[in-house]
Amino acid sequence: MGKIKGFMQYDRLDESSISPKKRIKNYKEFTIAPKTSELQKQGARCMDCGVPFCHSGCPLGNLIPDFNDAVYRNEWKEALDILHSTNNFPEFTGRLCPAPCEKSCVLGIIDPPVSIELIEKYIVERGFKEGWIEPKIPKIRTGKKVAIIGSGPAGLAAAQQLNRAGHQITVYERDKKIGGLLRYGIPDFKLEKNIIDRRIDILKKEQIEFICEKEIGKDISVKEIEDKFDAILISTGSTIKKELPIPGSNLEGVVQAMDFLPYNNMLVNGETSYDAKMSAKNKNVIVIGGGDTGSDCIGTSNRNGAKSITNFEIMPKPPKLRNDDNPWPFWPFTLTTSSSHQEGSQREWNILTKSFIGDKNGKLKGLKTVFVEWENKSGEKPKLKEIKGSEKEWPCELALLALGFSGPEKSLPEKLGIKLNKEGNIESKNDYGTQNDKIFVAGDCRRGQSLIVWAISEGREAANQIDSYLSGNSLLTKKNISGDLPLK
Repeated sequence: MGKIKGFMQYDRLDESSISPKKRIKNYKEFTIAPKTSELQKQGARCMDCGVPFCHSGCPLGNLIPDFNDAVYRNEWKEALDILHSTNNFPEFTGRLCPAPCEKSCVLGIIDPPVSIELIEKYIVERGFKEGWIEPKIPKIRTGKKVAIIGSGPAGLAAAQQLNRAGHQITVYERDKKIGGLLRYGIPDFKLEKNIIDRRIDILKKEQIEFICEKEIGKDISVKEIEDKFDAILISTGSTIKKELPIPGSNLEGVVQAMDFLPYNNMLVNGETSYDAKMSAKNKNVIVIGGGDTGSDCIGTSNRNGAKSITNFEIMPKPPKLRNDDNPWPFWPFTLTTSSSHQEGSQREWNILTKSFIGDKNGKLKGLKTVFVEWENKSGEKPKLKEIKGSEKEWPCELALLALGFSGPEKSLPEKLGIKLNKEGNIESKNDYGTQNDKIFVAGDCRRGQSLIVWAISEGREAANQIDSYLSGNSLLTKKNISGDLPLK
C-alpha cells in the first residue's frame, strides 16, 4: 500500500493543463507534468484495501496498489516493471483510457479516487526519460511464423507478446503508417504521434516486421498468407461507421466523424493537403453523438477555427452524482465534461435530428430537430417520444456524425471463410479461435467497439492462445513479458 492514512492527508491531484484559450492555437498535447513529490503523494493515497476493486475495474488486471506503493517509495524502475508486467503500452492507456479502475477505487466511495491514470502515465514517461524501456529480443526462436492483420493496440500487444515467446511476427497494415485508430482516429492533442513512433521503434528493434500499405485480400491474397504463416491473428478493429438515414444525409457538409478525424490527423502530420470541405474553419458545426469521438470532433473543430460548435445527444443529461440504481463499483453513468467541452461548445440533450437542409448547390446550410423525452415502464425498454411543438432549425455548414461503429468490414472474414455472429462481429471461440484452427481474432472486430484497455487485453489473451496452439502450451501470462522466457 501507499502511506498509512495517506488518503486522509492528501487530496486528489488532477493533471493540470494549458488554458483552453492558448491550447486551441495548436494540436499539441497540453497537459502539464506534476512534480515528482506530488506524484509520490498521489501514490500515498492508495489504501490498504482488503479487496482492491481497481483490479476488477481494469480489463488488463494492472497491479495498481503495487505500482502506487513503489511510486510512493520513489522506486520508479520497480513501478515500471510492475506496470509493464500487465500492460504493454501504458503510454497509450495513461493518455486515452477512461480509467474504469478509478471508477471502482474503494476510496472513491467517500472521497475522490486515487489518481491511478495520472500515476500510470508518469511511470512510463519516467521510464522513457531514464532509458529503462529497451528492446527485448528473445534468446531463442521457435521457427514458427505468425501474421497479424491490423496494427491497432490489440494487434500490437499480440505482436509483442508472441515475439517475446520466440515466434517470428509480421504485422500487416493497409494504411500508410502503423497504429490504427491510435494514429488516425485519436487527435494529436490527446496523443501526439511521436508517442506511437517511439514505441514502434522499440518493436522494430525487437525484430517484429511491419508491412504497411498492403491490404490482405486485395494487395496480398488470403491464400498467400495462409500458406506462408503457421497462425494468423485478425485484429482489424470495428470500422463500419453507423449512418444517419434521414433526408439530406447525402448533402455536402454531412461528414462521418471517422472521416473528419483521420483527415485532420493526416493534415497535422503532413500526410495530406488542405481540403475546405473537411475543415470546420468559419463554419457552424454540429456534432451528433455525445461520446469520446464526438468530444474529439469538438476539440478538433475548435482548433480548425469553427464559428460555433453544438453537440447533440439523444439521451437525457446525466446526473452529476450516481443514482441509487447505479451504485459503486459499477461504471458511473454521470455527467462528464471533457477537455474539449471546456474549450467551447454548446451541449443539447434529448434532441433528435430529423433532417438536413441544403442550399440549391447541394451544400448543407442547416438541420431540423425535435426535442424528445424517454418513457420508462417497468420491464420494458425505454421508449422515445417526440415533444410536440419543440421543432427547431439550426444553422449548420458542417455536421459531424459521431454515432459509433456497427462492426468490422466483412470482406476479409468472407475471403478467409470466417463467420460473423448476430452482432456483426467476427465469431470466435472462448480461446479466441475461429472455425479455421490456424486463424484467431482479437480486439474490436471480435468484441465490438470498446476501450483501448480491452483491445490490449484481448491482444495479450489471444497471443496466449496462439502460443499454446503453436507450442503445445503457453509460457505467456498476463504477468510475463520479460523477454527472457525459458523457451522450450
